[in-house]
Amino acid sequence: MKILLHDNVIIRTGKDRGKVGVVTKIAGDRVTVEGINKMVRHRKGKSGQPGERVEFFAPLHISNVALIDPKTKKATRVGYKLEGNQKVRVSKKSGVVIARETKKEKKVKPVVSTPKSKRKK
Repeated sequence: MKILLHDNVIIRTGKDRGKVGVVTKIAGDRVTVEGINKMVRHRKGKSGQPGERVEFFAPLHISNVALIDPKTKKATRVGYKLEGNQKVRVSKKSGVVIARETKKEKKVKPVVSTPKSKRKK
């Protein structure tokens, strides 16, 4: 997929057209963008609890967002190019390599199980 998590994108169609945001979730052919496509769902109260309004950001179809070119700060299409042994994303407008934005992830140690015969009793 050409749009990845934590990419800066611009909205191309709809009520939020022209707004810029960061991709927070990808599910199939839909992306959720931080602060874009705000929806309100009304929940009915149950057994003593009052009803409430729940606000959330609904996903958009991936065709309705475009990646922002790091050089021109405008919408661009994405291509690929080989640099050494690595495949990198390239802006079609300016030819600039688009760096992959990643947040620091927690390192998780793999769980290693020992065979029953070597377990201590």
